Amino acid sequence: MSELAKALGKNIREARRAKGVSQDVFALICKLDRSYMGRIERGEVNITIEKLYQIAECLECEPSSLLPQI
Repeated sequence: MSELAKALGKNIREARRAKGVSQDVFALICKLDRSYMGRIERGEVNITIEKLYQIAECLECEPSSLLPQI
């Protein structure tokens, strides 16, 4: 997958861990499948803008804060 997807996934993982939430619990909070959340965090999928906003809302942050710096 692209380096951009991997960097975004890494940022999401770090934000989730900073909240002290497991991937399983976070997937439930976001109403996403646990395996799909894992694929997002590993950068194996390109997520939509809607998913980015959904994840950011669950992390209580701005979507732009999850985007990697280019």
